[in-house]
Amino acid sequence: MSSRAEDAPRQRVLALAASALVVVAAEPLYVLVDTAVVGHLGPVALAGLGIGSAVLTLVVIAGTFVEWGTTGRAARWYGAGDRAAAVNEGVQASWLAAMLGIAIVLVSEILAHPLTAALAGANPITQRAAESWFRIAVLGVPGILLVLAGNGWMRGVQETRTPVRIVLTANGLSAIASPLLVYTAGLGLNGSAVANVGAQLVGSVLFVRALHRNATRGRRPQRAVMRQQLVVGRDLILRQVGFQVAFLTAAGVASRMGTAQIAAHQIGLQLWAFVALLLDSIAIAAQSLVGAALGSANIDTARATAWRVAFYGLWAGLACAAVIAAGWSVIPAAFTSSEAVRHQAHLLWPWFVGMLPLAGVVFALDGVLVGAGDVAFMRTITLVAAIGAFAPINLAALSFGWGISGVWAGLAAFVGVRFVGMMLRTRGSRWMVVGPVF
Repeated sequence: MSSRAEDAPRQRVLALAASALVVVAAEPLYVLVDTAVVGHLGPVALAGLGIGSAVLTLVVIAGTFVEWGTTGRAARWYGAGDRAAAVNEGVQASWLAAMLGIAIVLVSEILAHPLTAALAGANPITQRAAESWFRIAVLGVPGILLVLAGNGWMRGVQETRTPVRIVLTANGLSAIASPLLVYTAGLGLNGSAVANVGAQLVGSVLFVRALHRNATRGRRPQRAVMRQQLVVGRDLILRQVGFQVAFLTAAGVASRMGTAQIAAHQIGLQLWAFVALLLDSIAIAAQSLVGAALGSANIDTARATAWRVAFYGLWAGLACAAVIAAGWSVIPAAFTSSEAVRHQAHLLWPWFVGMLPLAGVVFALDGVLVGAGDVAFMRTITLVAAIGAFAPINLAALSFGWGISGVWAGLAAFVGVRFVGMMLRTRGSRWMVVGPVF
């Protein structure tokens, strides 16, 4: 039987992971509701929503560091016993989020037409629908980034309940507003965009109000702190570039193999994204706990926590692999009635199932190293895996006729390279830099 001292970290990991899971799942669930609402408007509206939301996701990438970077830095201060400084990280991240969000809106409004046209191709009707939706929805970017910053500092101080309440409230209200604006108010596709902006506005106001209540060291911008956050952000953004190179290459290769291949790839990719949400919840818990341990100069706890969450990640990956394996026939059939697409899905399935246990460990160690502030290493290993393994294997699959199996072999290699690199890094001690800041 384990001791209470051993149980406490387990309880904190599970509590933080459960809270994170609700928060990260709320947005995709709202997107599903919104997609279903728009889907009844017809294929043009649905295509416009798909293109517009893809462009919106792309432009938001530049600001995602205000969440992951803030969690690690706030956790350090929290572990060092200085909660006020931890909350101040949230204050400065929120200033960055607001300023960056406004800049993204201005640039996006200028580039709205070419960005949507690039994805819509030679379909002017779909392009106009996408541009109309995007021009409205992008106004919510400052709110999106403020919500990310709010989640970041609250995870850092291990506040689990408030983010859940705020995110569920904002997305719940928007889910109700979407059909009312689309159908009752007669706004059509633009009603979906207005509902999106409304969700981000409500969420950001609630997070800023919580920040105002907790901040005790002033609420003005501090250039020195924001500069440090931007350094962390630079490496996290470059890491995201690695992901984009990998997955855009895979999509481009699969699309050139044929309609059935790209359709099967899309099914697998959506399932992969869903599983990633589940595994990310463990990573988020790791960020907070490892950051707090290193902030309090407790190296033994940091190392023990790292291997504990890696173990949880392994078991979570095995559980997901078992479910996906059991759904060999049922899951693809739920997405398509095409025999050709189901056949291609079955070709990628073994690769998908086989890499999930390793992916569980990789996601958990992502959180460990972000919490430790070892983002430069994470940037490097991600770029090496993407450019040195994933992309070349994908291109080889196209050149040598390996088919969709080759594409997913590339994804498995991407996970495998990161697994090896991060396991070796975690076994060492270079990531365990103690103190309130990194």
